[in-house]
Amino acid sequence: MGLFITFEGIEGSGKTTQVTLAGEYLDGRNVSFLVTSEPGGCDLGKELRRLLLESASPWISERAELFLFAADRAQHVEEIILPALKEKAIVLCDRYCDATIAYQGYGRGLDLEVINIVNNYAARSLKPDYTILLDVHPERGLERVRSRSSAKEKNDRFEGEQLEFHRRVREGYLSRAKAEPRRFHIINADADVDDVFEQVKSILSEILGS
Repeated sequence: MGLFITFEGIEGSGKTTQVTLAGEYLDGRNVSFLVTSEPGGCDLGKELRRLLLESASPWISERAELFLFAADRAQHVEEIILPALKEKAIVLCDRYCDATIAYQGYGRGLDLEVINIVNNYAARSLKPDYTILLDVHPERGLERVRSRSSAKEKNDRFEGEQLEFHRRVREGYLSRAKAEPRRFHIINADADVDDVFEQVKSILSEILGS
C-alpha cells in the first residue's frame, strides 16, 4: 500500500493551495502521487459537491447533509483512493473523515458516535496515515474567503455560516489533533503561503525519510 495523507482546516485555511503545492513537490522528487479532494473527487462526487456547497441548492437537513458527504466518501474511497494506494502511490486528499467530525459534529451538533459509525462504514475504516491540519483563526480565514470572492460570486453554504459556526469547527479540528497527536501535524496557517509551504515540505520530507 502507498501512503494516505490528508489536509484539513476551516474555510480560508489554504488547504487547496497547499495540497497543489505538495503535489508539485512530490512530482519534482519523481514520487508517484495522486491529488484528490472531498467532496468531488469522483464523477458522482462532483454532483454531490454541487448539491452540498452551492448556495442556490435546495435546503438540506443536517442529517441529510451527513449522509450526502458519506455517499461521496464511499464512492471516492472505492473508485479513487483505494486503487491509488494499492498502486503504492502517495494520496494527497483535501478533506476527509475529520472534516465530517469537525463540520457536522462540532459545527452542526450531530452525534459524534453516529458520525464515527457512518464515517467508518463509508470509508471502509480507511484512516489517513498522516493529517496536516492548517490551523487559522476563523476571522482571518473568513477574511481571506471574502477577499477572493468577486462581486458576482456568492460564498458557498459553509463559507456563509456565522462566525460562531466556524469557531466550533476549528475547535473540532483541534480536538481531533489532540486525540491523535501521532497522526496530526498542526501548522499555523495565519502565516503567508510560502511560509506555510515550507512547513508542509518539512513534514513531507520527514514522512518520506529524506
